[in-house]
Amino acid sequence: MPYESILFSIDSGIARLTLNRPEKLNSFTAAMHGEVRDALERIKTDSSVRVLVLTGAGRGFCAGQDLSDRAVKPGDSAVDLGESIEKYYGPLVLSLRALPFPVICAVNGVAAGAGANITLACDIVIAARSASFVEVFCKLGLLPDTGGTYFLPRLLGTARAMGVAMLGDKISAEKAEQWGLIWKCVDDDQLISEVDALAQHFAKAPTQGLAHTKQALYQSPANTLEQQLHLERDSMRTLGNTHDYKEGVAAFLEKRAAQFTGK
Repeated sequence: MPYESILFSIDSGIARLTLNRPEKLNSFTAAMHGEVRDALERIKTDSSVRVLVLTGAGRGFCAGQDLSDRAVKPGDSAVDLGESIEKYYGPLVLSLRALPFPVICAVNGVAAGAGANITLACDIVIAARSASFVEVFCKLGLLPDTGGTYFLPRLLGTARAMGVAMLGDKISAEKAEQWGLIWKCVDDDQLISEVDALAQHFAKAPTQGLAHTKQALYQSPANTLEQQLHLERDSMRTLGNTHDYKEGVAAFLEKRAAQFTGK
């Protein structure tokens, strides 16, 4: 399908998806959701993809929901916001988490509301120093959706999660890094090169091993130690039969750089 709200490409194992409504700070409409969903479906069925880079066009990453797309005023009929989560934001978060390779989020500017929590659904978040994160829901009489109530206490702990969610203060990229909300904060002029270098690294890495690592870490909080050990056993059994494991061992013994294929 032709895209109007996003930019999308796949090259040399790297898929790039850019939210592209800069005049609206890349806020989501139903149409944008449809395009993002289509792009993610294409990624899932393309065996050449080994990493996804998600970012935003212009001066912001994503301002969350475009409120004009579902405008409501006092006295109007209520909008079913639960349907929006069920139909759009929930599936988006689950799709990002389920992708069988790393997802890098390059936060180039403000990430607000659902936009902030979409970044937290990604595996590695790198933010420009001028970027910021803000859970604006409390200022609209709502709660942090798009996984916000799941991600925040796990990443920040209850005390900080409560403050972030109930006060709606802007969190700078530097503070987000200090608090463990994101992986790294870099100078604005280094964001593209930093993300590109990481994407190139993952495009040549042992993809199946990273996929199992990703899912094991995400399942860990819900598992007992015994359950996690069983998960590790099953994954190691699978990974021990991959070409990349055999290549990794051979390269180590031969004292050369490994040539991983993702197989």
